[in-house]
Amino acid sequence: MRKKRIVLASASPRRSELMKQAGFTFEIQVSKKEEVYQSERPDEIVEELSLLKAEDVAQSLEQENVIVIGADTVVALDGKILGKPKSKEDAFAMIQSLQGRAHQVYTGTAILIFDEFGNCRIVNHAVCTEVFVNPMSEEEITDYIEHENVMDKAGAYGIQGRFAIHIDKIEGDYYNVVGLPISYIYEVLKEEVER
Repeated sequence: MRKKRIVLASASPRRSELMKQAGFTFEIQVSKKEEVYQSERPDEIVEELSLLKAEDVAQSLEQENVIVIGADTVVALDGKILGKPKSKEDAFAMIQSLQGRAHQVYTGTAILIFDEFGNCRIVNHAVCTEVFVNPMSEEEITDYIEHENVMDKAGAYGIQGRFAIHIDKIEGDYYNVVGLPISYIYEVLKEEVER
């Protein structure tokens, strides 16, 4: 890890912040590839998309002594993916569907580890966190949408912002819901150093 260059294949400011908080020295390169997937299950979709992003960025790099990290996060309710809302009305409907019950947040990470000869080891995995949202009134939902930028967030909410007051509990990794299971990534990279 110390000898290898680390590249985060994501434009997400939240992922970048988590990498900084964890003490990683890294650079950012964003995949421009269209996000098309074949899988149907949320966990498989995020694995597929994170790998697509990481591989796309890796193609533009010198592939020696470099680690490329791709990530993709989705919010799922009853096995159906809730993407980013297309309008405030869409955001309202999404949040209304989440309140008073549990849903899942999946983040897929693809870690491409290139050795000094350009050989690549791929670690591709999805982490799931169960999120329980308290019942919310229509006024509370409207107030949240009016005061937060919900349009760039899967499921129309960010757990680390004002929506925190509506979270009853979570089961699993909090940072996975923010967008990056940072402890999982650290463990993978730590194992790489010890190999």
